[in-house]
Amino acid sequence: MIAAREFLKDARRIVVKVGTSTLSYGERGHYKLNLYRIEHLIREIADLHNAGKEIIFVSSGAIAAGIGKMGLTEKPETIPENQALAAIGQGVLMHIYEKFFAEYGQTMAQILLTKDNAADEHARENSRNSLMAILKMGVIPVINENDAVATDEIRIGDNDNLSAIVAGLVDAEVLIILTDIDGLYDGNPKIDSAAKLIHDVPKITAEIEKIAGGAGTKLGTGGMFTKIQAAKLATQKNISMLIINGQEIGNLRRALNGEQVGTIFYGG
Repeated sequence: MIAAREFLKDARRIVVKVGTSTLSYGERGHYKLNLYRIEHLIREIADLHNAGKEIIFVSSGAIAAGIGKMGLTEKPETIPENQALAAIGQGVLMHIYEKFFAEYGQTMAQILLTKDNAADEHARENSRNSLMAILKMGVIPVINENDAVATDEIRIGDNDNLSAIVAGLVDAEVLIILTDIDGLYDGNPKIDSAAKLIHDVPKITAEIEKIAGGAGTKLGTGGMFTKIQAAKLATQKNISMLIINGQEIGNLRRALNGEQVGTIFYGG
């Protein structure tokens, strides 16, 4: 079904979500940020913008950046501690993004969202208007959930679902989730060497939902289960969604060139 992906070449408004596992070194690097990978991702996004694409960038990683900044070796268990680390890390992450975007001639704008921005009609409309104005200015929005003030009761819970909500807000054509796995498998590839990558999902069935597992890494909150949730949200709004390996440099452009990269969930 490679030919079915041809439409991706013409997609103009694209939401790109990057997970914590793609942005950091994880335990072996005490959760320090992977600047090499970040720079290549930002360069790729900047180049796509130069090619006439409108890119909305949804980023995880604030807590991980805070952990790295404070020299901790693991993620705390309490909400206040994680909120504090998110507040510390958000500034670190945005400074890096702004620096790299500026080096490639792009202007970015930071936006922090909570569940209220998506649930309340008035707030949702304000969020949409703000995002559309930023895009009209030729600026790249960089979005994250406002972890520094969110609680269990109000937080969206993961940036996979946040990215799907944002895609709906801006009438995106495609949502691309960058993670540390090649896509959706018919089993768990970490424990089953015979697990096969599912390249195309025309419809999210009960079987597809059953395949999805729980959370992945210690730092990340969004396992494959939340990615399937995001795919349901996106496809219900006629937005196609891809899960691709963000650790392989160049995958984003390859996916948008219609190549058979990762797993695609077809919208509309």
